[in-house]
Amino acid sequence: MNSIFEKDFWLDQWHGDKREDTYNVHRGFSTVAYWDQAAPTYNKVRDEKHSRKLEKTLALFKQKGLLFKGMTVLDIGCGTGYLATEFARHGARVTAIDFSKGMLHRFRRELPSELEGQVDIIHRDWNELDITGLGWEKRFDLVIAFMSPAVSTPASFFKMISLSRDGCAMRGWSARRQNPVLEALWQKIMKRPLADKPQSILYKINLLFSMGTFPDIMFDTIEWDQTVGFEDELNSQLAFFEKVSDLSSKALESVIRQYLESIAVEGKIIRKHKGTTATAVWNIEP
Repeated sequence: MNSIFEKDFWLDQWHGDKREDTYNVHRGFSTVAYWDQAAPTYNKVRDEKHSRKLEKTLALFKQKGLLFKGMTVLDIGCGTGYLATEFARHGARVTAIDFSKGMLHRFRRELPSELEGQVDIIHRDWNELDITGLGWEKRFDLVIAFMSPAVSTPASFFKMISLSRDGCAMRGWSARRQNPVLEALWQKIMKRPLADKPQSILYKINLLFSMGTFPDIMFDTIEWDQTVGFEDELNSQLAFFEKVSDLSSKALESVIRQYLESIAVEGKIIRKHKGTTATAVWNIEP
């Protein structure tokens, strides 16, 4: 048996996640259809607490020498471009990729015109990207993947690291998140309680430790409410469960619609979220 100090131990642990509900939840959240449906309301909550978290994150990048004018940044799974835009504001040249046209449509629409020349927005699937053909090895000063389902396997993780000259950063769920709507639907559709332990970022962090790399890590507990239109929520949940359930689309829609009708308030669904994220930032040794 490999020891916890060895790379192979953490690779085995990571691969073992495929036997758990966590892996199925990841599969549900890793479809283009889900993110296209989520795009209109994604990352709309930007309150004072959110701003403080962003300031703390940027301060950590600066402390690690990974925030400076003229730097090159690759944002994997950029979504609506919130973080990519912040790097551009600080003078970075950003390459932002995502597989969701819906997310990138919002990104392009909301990107300030004065930053358009600093951001390249690319509609591609990270896992299908030919980095050798693109000449991207060691091309970027910083490579980031925040809350991104794209970097979900050891191969995609090492691929991410291979593109950076100076440093990498990632953020993901580090403990079970609370999502009452998803949990209730999981019980109804999968016929069992949801046992989601989304801690693959902890495998990544420990994998780095086993390789002699010691990232700076910060944990944040986040909690927010999100109001979503009934049909938008129906379509998002349908896209999710079509990936993880054996039921037909028609049967899924019936179950999901019935449940959402029972909790809707004036035609809206109020999602309540709570969870803990881990952010890891590390330098690449020459």
